[in-house]
Amino acid sequence: MFSRVFVANRGEIALRVIRACQELGLVTIIGFSEADRETLPVKLADEKICIGPPAPGESYLNMPAILSAIDVTKAQAVHPGYGFLSENVPFVEICESSGLKFIGPSSAVIQLMGDKSLARKTVRENRVPVIPGADGVDDFRQALSEVKHIGFPVMIKASGGGGGRGMRVVKNIGEFESAWKMCQEEARIAFDNPSLYLEKYVERPRHVEIQILADRKGKVIVFPERDCSVQRRHQKLIEESPSPIVNPWLRAKLFRHALRIARAVKYESAGTIEFLVDSGRTAYFMEMNTRIQVEHPVTEMVTGIDLVRQQILIAREEKLSLQQYQVQAGGHAIECRINAEDPANNFMPCPGRITRLHLPGGMGVRVDTYLKPGSVISPYYDSLLAKLICFGKSREEAIEKMQRALDEMVIEGVKTTLPLHRKIVRQPLFLNGRYYVGWLEKALAQGLLEK
Repeated sequence: MFSRVFVANRGEIALRVIRACQELGLVTIIGFSEADRETLPVKLADEKICIGPPAPGESYLNMPAILSAIDVTKAQAVHPGYGFLSENVPFVEICESSGLKFIGPSSAVIQLMGDKSLARKTVRENRVPVIPGADGVDDFRQALSEVKHIGFPVMIKASGGGGGRGMRVVKNIGEFESAWKMCQEEARIAFDNPSLYLEKYVERPRHVEIQILADRKGKVIVFPERDCSVQRRHQKLIEESPSPIVNPWLRAKLFRHALRIARAVKYESAGTIEFLVDSGRTAYFMEMNTRIQVEHPVTEMVTGIDLVRQQILIAREEKLSLQQYQVQAGGHAIECRINAEDPANNFMPCPGRITRLHLPGGMGVRVDTYLKPGSVISPYYDSLLAKLICFGKSREEAIEKMQRALDEMVIEGVKTTLPLHRKIVRQPLFLNGRYYVGWLEKALAQGLLEK
């Protein structure tokens, strides 16, 4: 049992964790970089300590600095949020060996599911379909042999990472060698692991994921699916739950797949299992994220269940009190990620100072953000400013609320993706739920969102 929690993150997720901890009566301590000294999470945490200069490698990714801060502040647990150290195996191993409670799964599970090739092998052994491909390919000649069996188009992916890095779609043999070399170099730089794997590229798929909670007793709860198919360069922009294309039959199959995977790896904590669904509604395992997801509020809105609170309770070794029958979608929710980027300039990041801010409100509208008037958007970190989540009794009602809330939202001083989101949620293909992974990039390239 612990009562003092160190928040090893920044921005909206740090604030989200702080609020959940304080509602549980836990003391929150945040480690912040010099660039984040005046931010809202630092202001609202019970205690705070500077962990270094603005650069992530000298602060939020600086394990010695963070561990020293944890020791000095006498924290008993650490919540990593998402990104940074949330899936860093050496960091979790140090926590485990020192008696510090890491609010997340074990280092062994993170390592297993973080290695995409091993994860695919584990999943396949537990009778869950994976996209046809070849795992753990390090040699180009071997890759060339494998790709001839798989057939084009093919997807090259980094074994040790995600987020679109070390990833390319290759349409023919002429492009393959240069794409392979680029992916290998990206993977080496981003993940210190040049190993790659190959997958058959699925045309016009849907990206559908299942949120789970699991306690140390082996109890697993699965949640209604989220559809994350509105993406740009493999980065999610809009998520919704339930998915417009998932019927009861497919939902039941996704639930069974998620349960098998969670039980096979003896998962404990909050996690997300991601699937690619083809046009015939066959679901293939893609990866598992062993942390809280950016888009977790979508699930919270449709179920009324606080996932971060549950994640903390599981870490305190409390048995899940939830029953599966209690977890149902009581409506529809949509989330838009608002980033400090300029869509008109190839989505260039736009650091600066917020000069005017108005956040929308009303029934069924939630905004997760760390912004306040005068906030400085640093060039050192992820460009996510806010998550706007709208809930309605139906998908149509949720869309209407989102359209109104996006029109009402004002963020000035930096360029943002607000204008793009306003256009997306009025596009016919989005309105009828027939969008797919790759649709947004195609629409942008064809100028369909400039009208």
